[in-house]
Amino acid sequence: MKFFVDTADTAAIRELHELGMVDGVTTNPSLILKSGRDILEVTREICEMIPGPVSAEVVALEADAMIAEGRKLAKIAGNITVKVPLTWDGLKACKVLSDEGHMVNVTLCFSAAQALLAAKAGATFISPFLGRLDDINLDGMQLIADIRQIYDNYGFETQILAASIRSVNHMTEAAKIGADVATAPPAVIKAMANHPLTDKGLAAFLQDWAKTGQKIL
Repeated sequence: MKFFVDTADTAAIRELHELGMVDGVTTNPSLILKSGRDILEVTREICEMIPGPVSAEVVALEADAMIAEGRKLAKIAGNITVKVPLTWDGLKACKVLSDEGHMVNVTLCFSAAQALLAAKAGATFISPFLGRLDDINLDGMQLIADIRQIYDNYGFETQILAASIRSVNHMTEAAKIGADVATAPPAVIKAMANHPLTDKGLAAFLQDWAKTGQKIL
């Protein structure tokens, strides 16, 4: 499973990239706001840092305006993925932009039916939002499984990009089900390294090592 990092914080992206933990980046208007930077400037910096897909989101609601914004965003760099919402106008924009050769990430997906439409419209990525479904007591992982089954049934090439990741368990379950990509905040990716038994075992090893009175350096 590929890891995308869900942030516009270039320092956090750089740290994970240096460890080989970043295959791409996803941003949205909320993350751009949090960064406090100009969207074109920060997106260009991220694209220069990361060779993989970098999602930049349109903010228009009408198809023609989405297409115009998408074309402008795509000019930032060759690895831009234009992010459009899963609305009827968003699907129209997806079709035009994908036909022009641009990568398109269709976001805010909450049903398998929506995911099927996105694949038909030529989406490069479909972003089902797991955490937001869990928030209203629906099963986000079941949605991933349903989309995986439908895409595999018909050979759709659209990649499932598990989004709205809130926990390490979300990452693990998405990988088990077969999501192609998971996008998560830096803190969640880093938390995957944590386990209380690892900490306990390391403490025991260090305690025993201290008793030997030895040094390696």
